[in-house]
Amino acid sequence: MAAGEADKQPGWLARGWRNVRAAGTVQLAATLVVLGFAVCIARFSWVLPGGEVATPLTSEAERAFYDLRAYYAADLVEQDQRLVLVVYTDQTLINARKRSPLDRGLLARALRNLDAMGAKAIGIDILFDQPQDEDEELIATLRAMRTPVAVAYANVATNEDDVVYEQQAFLDAFQARLAGSRAVPASIRLDNTFGATRVWPRIVPGLPSLLGRAMLAEAGEPAPGFAAYEGAIDYRRPKFVDAPLFASLQIDLFADPDPEVLPFLAEQVRGKYVLLGGDIVDYDRVETTFTSINGETPAGIAVHADIIAQMLDGRRLEPIPAWVIWAMAVLVVLTAVLTALLEWRARRLAPVLALLLAAFVGIPIALQFANVDTYGLPAFGWLIGWITAFTAVTTAARAAGAVQRNFATGALGKYIPRDIAEAIIARPELLSLGGEKREIFVLFSDLEGFTAMSHAIPPETVARLLNRYLDSLSQVVLDHGGVIDKFVADAVVAFWGAPIARADDGERAARAALAIREAGEAFRREVAAMDPSLPAIGRTRVGLHYGEAVVGNFGGATRIQYTALGDSMNTASRLEAANKALGTSVLASREFVAAAGSDVWRAMGRVRLRGRAQAVDLFEAVPDFPEEDRAALAEACALAAGAPGRAIDIARDVASRHAEDSALQSLVERLQHIDGEGTYVLS
Repeated sequence: MAAGEADKQPGWLARGWRNVRAAGTVQLAATLVVLGFAVCIARFSWVLPGGEVATPLTSEAERAFYDLRAYYAADLVEQDQRLVLVVYTDQTLINARKRSPLDRGLLARALRNLDAMGAKAIGIDILFDQPQDEDEELIATLRAMRTPVAVAYANVATNEDDVVYEQQAFLDAFQARLAGSRAVPASIRLDNTFGATRVWPRIVPGLPSLLGRAMLAEAGEPAPGFAAYEGAIDYRRPKFVDAPLFASLQIDLFADPDPEVLPFLAEQVRGKYVLLGGDIVDYDRVETTFTSINGETPAGIAVHADIIAQMLDGRRLEPIPAWVIWAMAVLVVLTAVLTALLEWRARRLAPVLALLLAAFVGIPIALQFANVDTYGLPAFGWLIGWITAFTAVTTAARAAGAVQRNFATGALGKYIPRDIAEAIIARPELLSLGGEKREIFVLFSDLEGFTAMSHAIPPETVARLLNRYLDSLSQVVLDHGGVIDKFVADAVVAFWGAPIARADDGERAARAALAIREAGEAFRREVAAMDPSLPAIGRTRVGLHYGEAVVGNFGGATRIQYTALGDSMNTASRLEAANKALGTSVLASREFVAAAGSDVWRAMGRVRLRGRAQAVDLFEAVPDFPEEDRAALAEACALAAGAPGRAIDIARDVASRHAEDSALQSLVERLQHIDGEGTYVLS
């Protein structure tokens, strides 16, 4: 592989997939299950598999959106001159003084007059399912008709809510008496699935042809393209408010016509398809695709007229194949997955989301305007399926992120306390490239004698012992909330106060210094017990200072190190080195002691450290030192510049009470060689 190729960063999708994959097998399996569910939502948002039960939550929204787009995509047309409705109205019933069943004598008289007016075919949208006194007259009229007549039929199997067995028995007998005439049975069943007539009724074996199909077939104008059509009804809207789609004439006009009106009536009927039925306020009203938009519930006879007009226009709305709907569902989920894998910020993702939303809404609308049958085409299903899939993938990514954050926190936790590591994971800008000035507490430690011992034992043993020692000291630093800056051989460099400062950082650093000293002593005993022949290891010495440093990430694009730079680091290092000459183990500067606020310190004079021009007031951490002696040493150090003799006497007096304390003996010796400012120059 070429070097350039090796340096290439993974693309957005590859990086996103890598992040999701890091979530683990169980999370991935769960995500795949949810994605499968999302595909089903995007496919079955109208009805559940099987096609009989409406999908909860989404089906109603899908129907509402379908009604909306169908309404506004409908053609605006003038009154259709090919059909005319001859109807019973509420006024007809008032005049006849009979409401139910409809007056068949009136119907028979109207049919006889219509038969002479030259209609192409007549369709009767009235069920003759119970006897009336006028039945014989009506049957005779129907058998004598020269004009083709389609007579309404229904049965219990397909209209169980409207027809009972006794009604069907009478209806069958009535239709049988018409055999051999031009009056043929025709189904008037409409599809009322989900409370509205949006589609043509399903073709049921054994049931006569639909009323409209029968009328066109008997008139010699069959519509072969609609022989098996079960798609959406192509409703139209009137172009003018005061001109309904179909002319409607009251049946009374044809039953007992005024001779002067007959020519006008014949002109209205000649060469047209005539539908007879009821247009009564509380009888046979139908909710259609448009009802939810305009609030109108037309009579069932008007819906049959719409069906006939659709056949005459040849507007067979093309259905969308099932495989296309499946493919779209899968595509929707794939776009959600790909979008989630991009892991873009919200501002960058917003245009993509807007485009997808426009597609989900716009595709069904565009297809509807293109005369495609969009009944059953998901739109809200796509949206919810997309959201489900997007959420599943982003959830997996977040789970992976949690795994990665835990790993990162654990990795950072080897250098900094866990609470600080968690804060950095939450706010990565805390570790941005570059530095800032901070007041920090610095700790340097070193192990006496380890170099000499390392020359006497195998390298593998050196590595094992060094790791054991550094691990022990590192844990002390982390337990006390410090940040490990670096290891320099057996030396540990740490600090408190960055990247997050806490009020008790100084106290934490002081306690850590004492704990490091104790850990060093424990390590000495461990090594001695392991092999008494090894060279003896000395004390662990610690230097502490408080001051300004530049803290941050330093390096370049390929490698960085979080560290602290500045004179404060050098001062702490010099203090640690001074322990050897002064006989101390934990030395701190006055700046550290003043900021830390602990009471474990005893004054150890003023010293000019190697490589520094500015003198430093020294303090040693001795927790169990008597308070009166601690106060005496503070007095001696204060008198050193003005009354060195008195300072020596006080220090000597304290040292006499601690004969084995080499650090006090060293202090007495230094006080005898101070300059006029009370400073001892460390050579």
